Order: sequence, then structure tokens, then C-alpha cells
Amino acid sequence: MAKVFIITGEYSGDIHAAAVVRKIREASSDIILEGIGGSQMESEGVKLFANHSKMNAVGLSPQIIINHINLGKKVVDYILNDYKPDIVLLVDYGGFNLNVARFLKKNNFEGKIFYYIPPQVWASRKGRINAIKKYVDKVLCIFPFEEEMYKEYGIDVHYCGHPLISQIEEKSDKEEFFAKHGFSTDKPLVSVFPGSRKFELKYLMKLFIAAAKTLKRKHPDLQVCFSMAPNLDDKTYYKYFKNCDFKVIKGENQALLSVSDALILASGTVALEAALYQTPCLIAYRGPWLFYFIYRLVRCIDKVSLPNIICNKIIVPELIQNKACHDNIVFEEERLLYDKKRIAQQKSELAEVKVRLSDKCSSEEVAKLVWDAIYNNSQSN
Repeated sequence: MAKVFIITGEYSGDIHAAAVVRKIREASSDIILEGIGGSQMESEGVKLFANHSKMNAVGLSPQIIINHINLGKKVVDYILNDYKPDIVLLVDYGGFNLNVARFLKKNNFEGKIFYYIPPQVWASRKGRINAIKKYVDKVLCIFPFEEEMYKEYGIDVHYCGHPLISQIEEKSDKEEFFAKHGFSTDKPLVSVFPGSRKFELKYLMKLFIAAAKTLKRKHPDLQVCFSMAPNLDDKTYYKYFKNCDFKVIKGENQALLSVSDALILASGTVALEAALYQTPCLIAYRGPWLFYFIYRLVRCIDKVSLPNIICNKIIVPELIQNKACHDNIVFEEERLLYDKKRIAQQKSELAEVKVRLSDKCSSEEVAKLVWDAIYNNSQSN
């Protein structure tokens, strides 16, 4: 039987990989699937070599580095000497996955290495594209502008479409959602998305809570809600709410994005989700100054938010590092709530984002490419 090994490193990758697994299963039941992932992949019947719960940290602590090195050695050894898959499918998580690809190729791995959601080399560390060319057999990209870039470097690439286009839920019924969670439909709702990593909560949560308190004090009718990512435990999250009573909703991210009047977001894929719902939003993000200076050195573009990158203009305010302060967040959020001209402008520009992305079913495209590669290989043998 054909074998595929899938490697993800964090929650979003787990979701996207699980969608691919479903499509692979639909095409054939004769493919064995193992990998590194989380609950989403496991629920689709993938046998986990390791759970990536210890991988989705940010930083350079000795323990994080040791964990990654040890896991990398173990998985390379398992792929080469025990499992011997036809295809290794890397999903996002560039630092770890590129190293795995490098060690597999240097040790004469006989299968193919596919990279779905490759590192955003157009944003930073463009030198990585040379490593991709050397160690990856096929790139499965999710932005249309990536395909041309990879082709220029002579890399085998296929544009699959962005996974959110087919995965994103329909806009929720506002009255039903508000009734379910005790909100009033005649009062505006601001929802705050502080990220899905403990690292992000550490640097953003106190700032976001302080800004939300000010907004609530200045506008008493305003309703405020915090979104809690499903991968976070309650103890980690609720410790920040000792001196406030804001409502917290866990695991209903897309529904909350779709019914809110305005959003405060940590940078990430959530900004693209907000754009697809045309919900007014701002981005605020900060972390250790050392990592910020490193980022400034390696970045290739001057934008951080996906809607702004896709449309090549500033649609969503980007409050990064020292600009991510209480006063700036309050000022920009008030504009998104009460400045009718500003609201209309941003909504109109957010609509451009979906137009620029194709309507391809990304997971279906990836599954077909995996299946075709396995089938063609078996035919040639």
C-alpha cells in the first residue's frame, strides 16, 4: 500500500492537513497516513508519530531548540529506516520542515517531498528559496503571486488556491449568535483575537484588555468579547481576566468574526478570515525587541497583514511593536466603529481580497497531486 507522512507544527497547519486527509480518503482508502500533527489530523484517522503541542512555541530558549532537534532526528530516522513513505507532505512551519527536508535528501530519501503552504519567502528570508529548490520536489503554494516567483527560480510549483476559501464557514446569523451568547442586537460588538499561542498572550493580552476597558468606558453601550483559540487551555487564558468581566467565547472564531462590528486582531491568518467576511479590523502585534530587530533585518516587504500584502496597499491599520500601544488601538478602533466614511472605505477594500484569490478548493488540489504522484510512480514501477 502507498504511504504518506504529513508534518505540521501548529494548530492552523493541523486544520489544513486534516482537510487534505479527508480529500485523500475520498479518493482512495489504499493510502496509509502517518505524521506529526494534532487533534484534527488524529480525528481523521492519521496515526501520529508525535503530537505537535510542544512545537507551537515562539522563541529561542534552549528547551525549545532541544525539543525541535530531538524530534527532527527521530522523525528523519523513522521516515528513512522504518516507515519509508512514497511522499512526505510538509505543511507550513518552515524552520522545522525545511530542516527535515534537508536531512532526508542528504540521506538519499527515495520518496518525494511536497511542500504545502511553503515558507513566505516573499516576506522575509528570501534565501530560503534556494533551500526549497534543493530539497523540495514540488511546492504547493496558496497565493497566486507565489507561483510566478517559484517558476522564476525553476522550481516545480502548483497554485492550489488558499485553503480558507473552501474552509471558511458561511456568515453566521447575527440574531441567533447574539441570542446564544447574551449580546444585544442593538448595540455594537467589538471582538478581540489575541492569538493562539501562549507567547502572544504574554505580550498582547494586557494591552488588549486595557484598550477594551477604555473603549467600554468611553462608549458604555459597546459590547466587548474575547475569542479563545481552541488549542489553549482555560487556565492559561482566564488568568488574564482577574480584574474584568469581558465575555470569552472559545472555538467559534469564524462565527464571531462574521457577526462583529469591529475587530482587534493579533497579526496572522485571522486577518484574512476577517477580510473574507468584510469585517472592519485593525492589526496590533508586539514581542521581544530582539526578535523585532531580527525581523526588520530579514524582511523583504514592508507590510505584515495578509489583506494588505495581497492587495499591495494598506487596507488594515498595522500597529506593530512600539505603535502597538493603548492610545493607538483605541483611536483606530473608534474610527472603525463610528466613522461611517472610514467603515465604508475599509469594507470596500476588504472585498478586493477575495477577488484576488481564486475559488479553487485547496485541499482537493493537494490531495489530487499527492494521489497522482503515487499513482504515476506505481505505474512506472
